[in-house]
Amino acid sequence: MLRLARWVGHLVHRGADKMMSSDSVLADMSSRYKAAMVLSGVGDAMGYRSGDWEFNFVGADIHKELKILGGIGKLHIKLPGWPVSDDTVLHLATARALLSGKPIGDKLYIEFAAEYRKGALDMKGRAPGNTTSFSISRHNLAKPDGYLSPYNKRGGGCGAAMRAMCIGLRYPRPDQLLNLIAVSVESGRMTHNCPTGYLGSFAAALFTSYAIQGVPVVSWGCRLVAELPKVLDYVRSVGRDVKENEEQWPYFTDKWTAYLQERGIDGEDATEARFPATYGVVERDAFYKSVSFRGWGGSSGHDAPMIGYDALLGCKNSWEELCLAGMLHGGDNDSTGVMAGCWWGALYGMDQVPKCNYKDLEYRTQLEELGAKLYHIAEEERKEFESQEAEDASQATTLD
Repeated sequence: MLRLARWVGHLVHRGADKMMSSDSVLADMSSRYKAAMVLSGVGDAMGYRSGDWEFNFVGADIHKELKILGGIGKLHIKLPGWPVSDDTVLHLATARALLSGKPIGDKLYIEFAAEYRKGALDMKGRAPGNTTSFSISRHNLAKPDGYLSPYNKRGGGCGAAMRAMCIGLRYPRPDQLLNLIAVSVESGRMTHNCPTGYLGSFAAALFTSYAIQGVPVVSWGCRLVAELPKVLDYVRSVGRDVKENEEQWPYFTDKWTAYLQERGIDGEDATEARFPATYGVVERDAFYKSVSFRGWGGSSGHDAPMIGYDALLGCKNSWEELCLAGMLHGGDNDSTGVMAGCWWGALYGMDQVPKCNYKDLEYRTQLEELGAKLYHIAEEERKEFESQEAEDASQATTLD
């Protein structure tokens, strides 16, 4: 852990872009934090629909059922028909661990493991993933490093990514990137110890931080790929399973690079994503399948955030279109939906979201409360950081 402590110690990048800090943005930031948490649950419950839609592999059929129900604006998401899945239960667990006050390192990571163990008790009717469930059951909470899992070359599923978005709410600033890397990687690979799996966790958290910062959505993917070498540096600095990680590392990068090229947003000067002239539910299903590992779009660590991101890029600031593309397709739609919903909330709050979509959402109160608490701690740290920067600048001026 000494190498890790030294690595995390280099936290402040003075040349990094500052996050938006105007009074108007800050006044609304608390509501965006709460919306990010609540709408992650909405995206999850909508895509899941008690398993009926998650395991319907034909998006067109889902859209036909949606039409019968009256469309997005008429979906009253509530129990018993619309429970959240394992995604939201474990996202709640991630948020609770982040609010524990434990320092980054073994104490925080064992807290994650403990919260995930508690979450595992609330899985009836939520279709938990096998890799996640098995890993959680093997954690030894009595040992400081009991959260560690063996390397698993088959651990590339989306189970780490689907619960990681709020890490970006806890560490939203550019100068906190290395914290975000450490926490997203370690909370991810305690169940999905494979780059494809835990890099999905990093992507989900990073994109949430970008939403809070106000980074243009079109640049998120390119920035993600640019930051991946820092994640590999972190993995090497910890020194665990390095060879195995290096061998499987290229898959995630290659998949994302190919996707960005497909959309014409692989350069820093990109201003708009390129979509086919015809890109409805049938075409989206085919595309999501093409970027997947084994034909189920969104079920892996690389393509779950990719599909959520693709939906956000293509929705043209429409909540309804985001739901049609990000939550209601023939892939692992609750896992793509939990991310797309979170990012919408982090960007726009509850803008355009019909009240019936969220007012009776299972665990809504808990999601809102955790969002408010994450905002409070992030805001306190922002003020402390800016105060320190001002003090440093004053001292530098005095020395000059």
